[in-house]
Amino acid sequence: MIRSRLNRKCQTTIPQAVRIALGLRPGDELCYVIETGRVRLNRGRVASGEAEPFATFPEWGSEADQQAFAAL
Repeated sequence: MIRSRLNRKCQTTIPQAVRIALGLRPGDELCYVIETGRVRLNRGRVASGEAEPFATFPEWGSEADQQAFAAL
């Protein structure tokens, strides 16, 4: 079993073995599926035809920007 801990801001680092298994890279989206008694983590994808607002302006990809635009 692979484990990680939450920090004071309830953030965690995804362990290297998980990043490798899912082929995750910085900037990738993650999807969480809540099931009875567990959560499944999947690598997310941008649906075709759906615009990625930070693709054109990478300087707008900070954590604060991600939070500010999360509901859009």
